[in-house]
Amino acid sequence: MGLTFFKNTVLLVVLTIFSCGSSTEKKEERGKKKEGLETELKTQDGQIIVGAEQFQLYSEILKGKNVGVVANQTSIVHEKTNPAEITGNISYLVLNTHLVDFLISKKVSVKKVFAPEHGFRGTADAGEHVKDGVDSKTGVPLISLYGSNKKPSQEQLKGIDVVVFDIQDVGARFYTYISTLHYVMEACAELGIPVIVLDRPNPNGHFIDGPILEAENQSFVGMHPTPIVHGMTIAEYAKMINGEGWLKNSIKCELSVVTMKNYNHKMEYSLPIKPSPNLPNAQSINLYPSLCFFEGTFINAGRGTDMQFQVFGAPSLPASKYNFTYTPQSNEGAKNPKFKGELCYGKDLRNEPKLEKINLEWLIDAYNANGRKKDFFNSFFVKLAGTKKLQQQIEQGLTAEEIRATWKEGLNEFGKVREKYLLYK
Repeated sequence: MGLTFFKNTVLLVVLTIFSCGSSTEKKEERGKKKEGLETELKTQDGQIIVGAEQFQLYSEILKGKNVGVVANQTSIVHEKTNPAEITGNISYLVLNTHLVDFLISKKVSVKKVFAPEHGFRGTADAGEHVKDGVDSKTGVPLISLYGSNKKPSQEQLKGIDVVVFDIQDVGARFYTYISTLHYVMEACAELGIPVIVLDRPNPNGHFIDGPILEAENQSFVGMHPTPIVHGMTIAEYAKMINGEGWLKNSIKCELSVVTMKNYNHKMEYSLPIKPSPNLPNAQSINLYPSLCFFEGTFINAGRGTDMQFQVFGAPSLPASKYNFTYTPQSNEGAKNPKFKGELCYGKDLRNEPKLEKINLEWLIDAYNANGRKKDFFNSFFVKLAGTKKLQQQIEQGLTAEEIRATWKEGLNEFGKVREKYLLYK
């Protein structure tokens, strides 16, 4: 279900009603076409309606308030003209409108926009310092939550009555938008500012997998005791942060969520807009929880190509085993990729079947095949894994299935916690 990547900013849906013949024929024809239109519209009923598109459910909370919005390029509202008003030979537009523009058009007083990693427009490199600024279109101040501070300061929230959070997540613990969510909730809780989370689908919501993060390995790429793939939407995750007392001093955020219509966790959903520069399509998003481990090694995971998180390789991998080659270069989201300008031998995963669990075989095979075992891992690997055990297990020669068996107890316990906060089947 859902839309595919890289659709135009404006989607044109043409519904043309032709009239011809006598007045009686015209009336009959209009009746037939009206029935046809209603049938067409009914086929749309099963499509996912995200939280942001249900303005009637949160408009009263924003009325007369000074609003802060946490958003990026994925914060899109699909608007269309009222089908009930369609008559004669006309067409109607479905517009991809940014949430900030949408709220302003609804006379909501948007005072500040807070942007996460990759920035408001989603073009900055992973880990790149993002500066404050002003949105050129609306004149609204932009506050970076991936610059000098990751948690909104009291000064930055001054004058804000309510914060709206609307960012597309991909369901992996080390994808930092849920860390931004945590800090926004915590800062707002400390100041008594309500938070509204507008929910969006989790494209990896069909499974949970991976080791549970241990407290001593907490960082911005892993803040909570969850597995790598948590199988929750952003609103469900917000409820869990609040309910499990994970905010500082177990403080509670005044939290409201706007749920989706027509969504369940088993649905296939292709995101209409890439959530960050190095996740360009559905395949990369599905492979991301497995291939992101390579970010904690010397292996390149496709950064510096147009196959990000769909290939991996390095100059030192043996060509006899890894016969796919590519050469990373500077591009959007990767100004200085690993092995820039060097020929890498690796594996092409662009046609791999959809994963329903983390694949460890690629990581283990690359570790065993290369000639640089001593410096294969870097310090970032433990932060990504959330535990020292995974690196130790690979170095000790455990198989993927032997490693997975050690995750079972933690996953079962997390499943019980997760169940309390689910909003969808």
